[in-house]
Amino acid sequence: MALLWLAVTLALLVLMDRWIHRHLQGIMLLLTGDAELAAVLYALPLLPGILLHELSHALAATLLGVRVGRISIRPRRTGQRIQLGFVPVEKTDVVRASLIGLAPLLAGSGAILLIGHLVLDVGALSRAFADGKFQTVLAELARALRGRDAWLWAYLIFAIGNTMLPSRSDREAWTPVLLFLILVGVLVWLSGFGATVVGQVAGPVGEALRWLTVACALTVAADVPFALLMFLTEKLLERLRGMQVQY
Repeated sequence: MALLWLAVTLALLVLMDRWIHRHLQGIMLLLTGDAELAAVLYALPLLPGILLHELSHALAATLLGVRVGRISIRPRRTGQRIQLGFVPVEKTDVVRASLIGLAPLLAGSGAILLIGHLVLDVGALSRAFADGKFQTVLAELARALRGRDAWLWAYLIFAIGNTMLPSRSDREAWTPVLLFLILVGVLVWLSGFGATVVGQVAGPVGEALRWLTVACALTVAADVPFALLMFLTEKLLERLRGMQVQY
């Protein structure tokens, strides 16, 4: 059940993340009519998340003994893509590179969960995911985002959640590490110790997956009103400017 909920919320987050990044760029292009200025303005609403993303890379690299250069949060074009931030990291082995690439997802999820615990009281939401009741999950999400200063906290979740997913460069070292872990898992299972190992790690792993699911779900819930606002803003600008952005 933990894996199922994580798969569903993560898939929704990826879809929302892609839509928001595309249309936020489109809105800024409609506002300015200048691609370079639009790239800079596009980054501004996401600035808290961009800063956390790059700082988490730098902190992870430092803790793992990998040298880092100067952090940049100035957006720049790299081909057809816009790079929102950058921190140069010394070339290292695939294990440390994988952990450095994973750092923004862990830091972002941790920040969202901290907001959830301190401000939104999401303990009941975690229990709803554990029970697997869809209606209860929706009710708890709605309740969490109706609290005091909810819009401010929803904005922070929006900015962090939509910049915490690892970029293509962050994922470059993941393939050999994942293949190695799969191979180890197969060997452990074939050795006859698989059931014992699964029994020992099922509890902690399930708890970690459930909290990651809560972080993804909070981000998706915060994305919905902002996405609606962006959609209406884009349609209004299209009418005023007499043009349409093709995605």
